[in-house]
Amino acid sequence: MNIGVLALVGLVPERVAALTAAGYAVREGKKSANRIDAVREAGDTVRAVLTNGRGGLSGDEMEWLPNLEIVCTVGAGYEAVDLDKARARGIAVANCPDTNASAVADSAMMLLMATTRHLLQADRFVRAGGWQEQWRVDTPTISGKRLGILGLGTIGNRIAHRAARGFDMEIGYHNRKAVTGSSYRYFDSLIELATWADFLICAAPGGAGTRHLVNADVLTALGPKGYVVNIGRGTVIDTAALIDALRSKRIAGAGLDVVEGEPNVPPQLPELQQFDSVVVTPHIAGRAPEARTAATAMILSNLNAYFAGKPLPSPVSFKGCVRIQAERRLLALRRRKHPARRALVRYLLRLFVVMRGRG
Repeated sequence: MNIGVLALVGLVPERVAALTAAGYAVREGKKSANRIDAVREAGDTVRAVLTNGRGGLSGDEMEWLPNLEIVCTVGAGYEAVDLDKARARGIAVANCPDTNASAVADSAMMLLMATTRHLLQADRFVRAGGWQEQWRVDTPTISGKRLGILGLGTIGNRIAHRAARGFDMEIGYHNRKAVTGSSYRYFDSLIELATWADFLICAAPGGAGTRHLVNADVLTALGPKGYVVNIGRGTVIDTAALIDALRSKRIAGAGLDVVEGEPNVPPQLPELQQFDSVVVTPHIAGRAPEARTAATAMILSNLNAYFAGKPLPSPVSFKGCVRIQAERRLLALRRRKHPARRALVRYLLRLFVVMRGRG
C-alpha cells in the first residue's frame, strides 16, 4: 500500500515521478482551489507533508491531518512549521539543508556584482542607444573590499569562501555566537559589522528572532557607499527603512532575492524598483537543476528513512521530540501491519534505551 504524501509546494514532474516510483501516493495541493481545501481534502489519507520554510505547516493544519507522521521542508528553512504542535503530536520534522546552498551562494555574489557595477542600469542605457562616452555612473569593484555576512551557516560559509578565494575579500560575520573553528572575524554586534564592512550580505533564516535585524541603524552604519544583499528571508530587512535609506542616499544600493510580503508579490516592490541602484530577483536564488535534483534525493532519503524506522538524515531538532515520536511510532505499529515492523520495533527499543540513558 502506497504512503500518502501531501505536497503544499509546487512539484516538477520529475519529482512527482521519483516519489511515485518510491511507493508514495502524491497529492498535489497546488491543484486544489486553495491551501485550506488542499489540507482538508487530504484528511486522513496522508502520513507525510512536503512544504517550504515560508509556507510551513500550522498547528491547525496538522489537526486536519490525523495520520500525519512527518513534515519535510524542501529547502533549509522551516520557520513557519509549528514545531510546538509537531512536538506535542510526535510528528517528525525534516528539512533539506545544503541542497541549494551552492546555487544561493552563487546568486549572492551575482547580486552583489550586479548592484555595485549597476548592471541593469547599464543594460537599459545601452538599449536606449547609449554607449561608453555617455556613461557617467561610478561602478565600484568588490575585489579586496570588506564583506560582512549576517548568518555564517552553510550558505554564509559558501558565500565567504567565494568572496575570500575568488575576490580577495576580507570577511567578517555576525551570528548569535562565534562559529567554532572559523577563521573569519566575528562581530558580536551587527551595527559594528555594518560599520566595518563595505558590503553586507544577509544569509540569516527567517522567523521572529531575525525579523528586521537589518534596520535603519544598521543601514546607516553601512554608510553611503555601502551595498546590502539579501538572499536569506525578506523579513530580515526592514523594507520601509531600506527604502528610506535609499531615498536619502544613506546607502548606495541593494540586491534582493527576497522581500517582505512573500509568498505574494511584495507590496513595496514598486517603490524599490524606482531606484536604479536596486536589483530584485523573484526569490529564485536557490533554483537550479542541480539543486532540484539534490533536494529530491534528500526528500526521498528522509521519507524512506522515517518509514523504514531509521534515523532521519536531516532532522529538525526540537527538545523532547524524540521520545514522543518513538511513542507515536509504536502506537502506529500496533494499528497497522508494516512490512518492516520487526526492524522498527528493534530500532525504537534501542531509542528508548538511549533516551533513558540521557535521563
